[in-house]
Amino acid sequence: MTSALPRWVAALALLSGLVWAALLCQQHLSGTASVIDRFETVLLDLRISLAGERPAPENITIVAIDDRTVSEVGTYPLDRNTLAELVTGIREAGAAAIAIDILLSGESTETDDAALAATLESLPAVIAAAARVADAQQTASAVPVVREALAPDPRFAEAATVGLVNIVTDDGGTPRHIPLLFLSGSGLQPSFGLKALELASGRTPSLTEEGVRIGDRVQPLDLGWHLALNYYGPAETVETISAARLLDGDPVDLRGRLAVLGVTATAVGDRFATPFDPVMPGVEIQATGIANLLDGSALLRTGAIRLTDAAAALTITLLGLAAIAFLPLAPAVFFYIALLTGWLALTMILFGQGQWMNAALPFAASLPPVIALLLSRQVFERLRSQKLARASAALSRFQSPKLAGRVAEDPSFLAVPKEQDAAMLFVDLSGYTGLSEELGPVRTRDFLKEFHTIVVDVVSQYDGVVLDFMGDGAMLGFGIPDAAAEDPVNAAGCCFELERRVSQWIADAGMSGRISRVRVGAHVGEVVLSRLGHDSQQQIAATGDCVNVAARLLEVAKDHDASVVLSSNLMRAASAMTEVDCSPPRQATVAIRGRQQELTVGLWRSGEIPPGFVAPGGTG
Repeated sequence: MTSALPRWVAALALLSGLVWAALLCQQHLSGTASVIDRFETVLLDLRISLAGERPAPENITIVAIDDRTVSEVGTYPLDRNTLAELVTGIREAGAAAIAIDILLSGESTETDDAALAATLESLPAVIAAAARVADAQQTASAVPVVREALAPDPRFAEAATVGLVNIVTDDGGTPRHIPLLFLSGSGLQPSFGLKALELASGRTPSLTEEGVRIGDRVQPLDLGWHLALNYYGPAETVETISAARLLDGDPVDLRGRLAVLGVTATAVGDRFATPFDPVMPGVEIQATGIANLLDGSALLRTGAIRLTDAAAALTITLLGLAAIAFLPLAPAVFFYIALLTGWLALTMILFGQGQWMNAALPFAASLPPVIALLLSRQVFERLRSQKLARASAALSRFQSPKLAGRVAEDPSFLAVPKEQDAAMLFVDLSGYTGLSEELGPVRTRDFLKEFHTIVVDVVSQYDGVVLDFMGDGAMLGFGIPDAAAEDPVNAAGCCFELERRVSQWIADAGMSGRISRVRVGAHVGEVVLSRLGHDSQQQIAATGDCVNVAARLLEVAKDHDASVVLSSNLMRAASAMTEVDCSPPRQATVAIRGRQQELTVGLWRSGEIPPGFVAPGGTG
């Protein structure tokens, strides 16, 4: 069924849906945090899980101050002399550079500070600083603005470079981005990962409009020069060794590698939930970001990709609303679901190529307006169905319910006349003219209403239709609007049942002295079904020789003092459909007025009806 929506409702829905989708797309393009991000992170983690673990680059190693280290040293935090020993061990193991994810602030002894500062000068090193940014809900939308920084001791800052270790987490606490630049009162400050990249690659990276250039390679970045993290696996997927091994003098090979020194000991240091591990140490988050920059595997989420997300959301919203507004409902819903499923599949395929498309945005943009339009359409279609039902019920009072239903379903029914076989039946009352004069208009109407009620009840019982009421008579059809094999036996059964029911009613009403009998005549043959009348006022009619013959059989009934007259054509067809012997008590070959060919008929008087006659669908 096509849509029942008025055009103005469809237009309003399309406009409202596009405005809603455009607002969400504008938030996405600007990087503003929203509820959609919560659903997107769930879908992102699903894609990460389906993609599975992958190997981390071999040129980076985490040196972990773990439970073993804390146990052997006997205290935490490690004093700076011990840290100096660790840095020395890392240098002697052949590391190309060291990145220390430990805030070297606070009080210590002069001797220990001097030892650590001297050691830091012995190899390329970056040490951590932390910032408090202006927006506590900082997202990957702009360069973070530093309100306050926790910097390392100045002597360490002189011995090594300094980088900020802040990360951006989602609402669930999972790190998703690492900002590569921060804006402070003294200008732009690099991140810990960006400085570590410089030390590890031996090249000074430069930031461009598209991302960060590392030699001949450009790593695309998200808004505000944020790096979208692409995790390798659970904790220690990035090669991790215990700092205790270096303190114990165990042989460790770090030749040519970047060593990232940080804390992983239980209940010490920061922990984050990731798609692979609910308690990944913060040092491995930093190592993951540095590794993503080194091997170029960071997730690609750029302004162009965000624009593609927005275009997909607007397109799916527009197509989904158009389908619900104009297509049949079931195909429309299937089409909309196919659009969303196709987008999900595309985001998964592209994720395998490292592209982070927003899977949730088209859902959030299209679902509310599509559901609202779907509910509106159901309301309008229910109203239309109710209106059609009322119209059909009203039409059924002036036309047979079967014909009224067909016209309601198919307004073009019988726009072109058609020929088909049907059984036609006429019934009238003998003596009605005098009775109507005696009764007067009101009582005559009541009398006819009772008679017509019996006719409708009986013809409905035998699956026929009333084509016309003609005062004390009626014209009935069997096989209208659609012919069936049992039409002749239904017509015959209806003749006998009408005679029985109407005769009983006449007797019960005390009209036997005024209405002498009911006369019924029926014939079967080809009829023409068509619409008769003017274009603005029509009725469905059956015409043809079969109809004329059936009408003339009432005259035959009168001439031969019979109540039921059936043509031989109808008797043969009915006998073939029932085991009851319906042979007439009398048979005659009669002339039909207006027809050259004579016709053999069967004649029954009241009381001569075949006992036990049962038609399909009838009660006999």
